[in-house]
Amino acid sequence: MAEEVRAEMVSTVLTVEVAVGDQVATDQTLVLLESMKMEIPVLAEAGGSVSAVAVEPGQVLQAGDLIAVID
Repeated sequence: MAEEVRAEMVSTVLTVEVAVGDQVATDQTLVLLESMKMEIPVLAEAGGSVSAVAVEPGQVLQAGDLIAVID
């Protein structure tokens, strides 16, 4: 079953650490966000293959916005 990774708060994407097709492990950093001058890594909750990346550096996210999908 696919895991949708979503933003938990308003933030800006600093870096995207994965690409479509990459294999990721549990707790691997997918993207690095910035909110209120703090850097916040977004981690994979489960291992699998990245099937979608919906963000790019500099993009402003709202709470609930899709970041990535892991199969």
